[in-house]
Amino acid sequence: MVSNTTLLTENIEELKEKLIYLEESKSRFEVENNILREQVRLLRAQLFGRKTEKRHGVKDDGQALLFDEAEAYSFVEEENGQETEIKAHKRRKRGRKPLPADIPRVDVIHDLSEEDKVCACGCMKKRIGEEVSEQLDIIPAKIQVIRNIRYKYVCKNCEGVEAEEPAVKIAPAPVQLIAKSIATSGLLAHVLTSKFVDALPFYRQESQLSRLGIDIPRSTMCRWAMKVAQRCNPLLELLHQEIRSGPLINIDETTVQVMKEPNRSNKTKSYMWIFRGGDPDGPALIYQYHPTRSGDIVSEYLKGYQGYVQTDGYVGYDFLDHMTGIIHVGCWSHARRGFMDVIKASGKRSLAKSRTSNAERAVKYIRKLYGIEKDAKEKGLNYEELHEERQKYAKPILDELKEYLEELSLKTPPKGLLGKAVSYTLKQWNRLVGYLEDGRIRPDNNLAENAIRPFVVGRKNWLFSGHPNGAKASAILYSLIETAKANSLEPYHYLRHVFDRLPLAKSVNDYKALLPNRLSKNLLG
Repeated sequence: MVSNTTLLTENIEELKEKLIYLEESKSRFEVENNILREQVRLLRAQLFGRKTEKRHGVKDDGQALLFDEAEAYSFVEEENGQETEIKAHKRRKRGRKPLPADIPRVDVIHDLSEEDKVCACGCMKKRIGEEVSEQLDIIPAKIQVIRNIRYKYVCKNCEGVEAEEPAVKIAPAPVQLIAKSIATSGLLAHVLTSKFVDALPFYRQESQLSRLGIDIPRSTMCRWAMKVAQRCNPLLELLHQEIRSGPLINIDETTVQVMKEPNRSNKTKSYMWIFRGGDPDGPALIYQYHPTRSGDIVSEYLKGYQGYVQTDGYVGYDFLDHMTGIIHVGCWSHARRGFMDVIKASGKRSLAKSRTSNAERAVKYIRKLYGIEKDAKEKGLNYEELHEERQKYAKPILDELKEYLEELSLKTPPKGLLGKAVSYTLKQWNRLVGYLEDGRIRPDNNLAENAIRPFVVGRKNWLFSGHPNGAKASAILYSLIETAKANSLEPYHYLRHVFDRLPLAKSVNDYKALLPNRLSKNLLG
């Protein structure tokens, strides 16, 4: 017979096991609950909060700012990493910027009446000066019709007589980019600039022109764009050579919806890729449309290239680490974004505060790295001097940051936002420190991201491409326009310049002379 004492002992042991199990379950559920709450807060911040990652001095309590008040407090980071609170001062009102001097002026004289020019004493007042104020006026687009008048000539003596050459001669027709079209270089440049720079779809342009009494259907504009892109193909091959000649190629991609792709649904995602490279002081950009996001696209583009390649952390770029002659560089903007997500998703609980403080510390390290870049730019350092500056100041900061993240990774749940940010940064570390090796490399891939942004803005308006051929034509035109912008050329003037001269180009040198990175602003007028 089992004694009561034995039964009690067994019950106690059983209760202990259950208690341990419950405690472990409670801890596990708390971690999972915190992760889910963190994700919800991040989603809310992404939907309703500020989109910028810049840290303005106002303390973030999860409430999106309604106004950037001048009375708000700001925080200034000192050299020792501490934050000192400084009361904001009233900003001095800035004066209005003067209107550009090259805009034509129309003088409108405002004078006193003859009666007001007479003084109370009976004498005529003498003009001693004037006050001038300027207003900006806009006259709607000027449209004109170019009449090409070709004179004919005939020899009366040879008329009706067989001769070696025709009796009647006519002046040759002007060379056009699109043969037998009503579109001049100016009209084509305007239509394409409106769509690919100002994100104005063809159907809206059709409506605008209609209000001016001009009937140009959107289908006609679409055909023009396709034909112009086809004529510009030789320039794209030269841009490709320019990009591969440089020390660095930046790569990025974004989605695009394309209709009528063979053997694919209209809802399937396709991709627009961007490759940026060449001379850092005269860069070239190429957009390419592809149905997939496969790394084979990058591999094919880089075939035979040797140098630096900078990308984000997408796994499709991992093969670059093993390519002969390629040095794969990462992007600090993407690494910082993970820690910023932690800050955006922070709550009021002490555990969340702890995670936020860790993320804030990591962001401060990254901010110091960008501070070095800013100081170097203000000093006007060349690439070699910048390389030395990074070795002297940035490398110790990076070593300290890596040590801190490695310690943090041992005590941070890997599935939480902070754990993911730490893990991403450490996995990318060899790529992230790659920018130290050459002053021509930036710490981030923002140049490629900024180049893809105009396409993303346009996509919000025209939503999709009607055919793969249309997507390819768009890629060619975006390539020329964004390369022009990257070289500080005004897109309309550049396109008009190219469209005037492209039909006359015969040799490779003729085409090279039309590349945006080979042109000077002065040539465009």
